[in-house]
Amino acid sequence: MGSDKAFLEFGGQTLLDRALGVVGTACGNVTIVGDPVKFAKYETTKFGRTVADIFPGCGPLGGIHAALAQSSAELNLMLAVDMPFVSSELLEFLFTAAGNAQDAVVTVPRTSHGLQPLCAVYRRDFFAVAEQQLRAGKYKIDAAFANLSMRLIEADELQAAGFPEQCFFNLNTPEDRMAAEGPSF
Repeated sequence: MGSDKAFLEFGGQTLLDRALGVVGTACGNVTIVGDPVKFAKYETTKFGRTVADIFPGCGPLGGIHAALAQSSAELNLMLAVDMPFVSSELLEFLFTAAGNAQDAVVTVPRTSHGLQPLCAVYRRDFFAVAEQQLRAGKYKIDAAFANLSMRLIEADELQAAGFPEQCFFNLNTPEDRMAAEGPSF
């Protein structure tokens, strides 16, 4: 994108402000994973704190690991900042599904584009899995799911609950942003 996506304006607010609002409505307690200096102004009683990656440069799995390392909650929602169409209702739906799937370490949606691990609920148990993967130099989230008990929320279940695949659209390029802001989106 040429700049930090967290501070990208979209729909009248930054992607970070949007994500914080949606997650804050669904969860109450929000932590940002990133550079504590860069996100210092967001540290409040409402949004909690910012934590840095314990394994820097290891991608989203490193971020999930850092979030779980500081969390005392059993269920932990992870949301990428670049998913502007995620709603608090979708996040609440995921939490309910995770709460009902007692044996699932991860509750993750699956769309026609594959798993959506950056809009998913992780139990604390995933911390050890992530730690093992990161120490082994394996940074792919999907690979960390091997041999785990998971609750997959398939596209048809999402659609039936009123959550179209568009909810999981990522803004990765300027073209993605233009498409998402277009009249047909």
